[in-house]
Amino acid sequence: MRTLCASTLIGEFFVIGFAGLVAMRTSDLSAGTVWAVCGGAMALCLLLCGALGRQGAVGVGWALQAALVASGFVVPVMFVLGAAFAGLWWAAVHVGRKVDAARARFAATAES
Repeated sequence: MRTLCASTLIGEFFVIGFAGLVAMRTSDLSAGTVWAVCGGAMALCLLLCGALGRQGAVGVGWALQAALVASGFVVPVMFVLGAAFAGLWWAAVHVGRKVDAARARFAATAES
């Protein structure tokens, strides 16, 4: 699960950065505000990559997905991109857990 979720988060890192550039040009927000919010979200993406094995990290990831969709109120295309990344996040968590369970079963049968 960690690999799939981390891949999604790295993709989001770049999308958030590019959305920040768009928001600077198209919104009435100051550059400092845009980069404080985008920089915080980008840092959260990187921190979550390292924390994916810990309790609650997936929940924080879901909160990040919600924030990404909500950023569509500033940059409208983010409604679509945020929904796409939320779908990728769901798939990474869902499929990743199945892969982890299959690996555990394989390791258990290999030991016996």
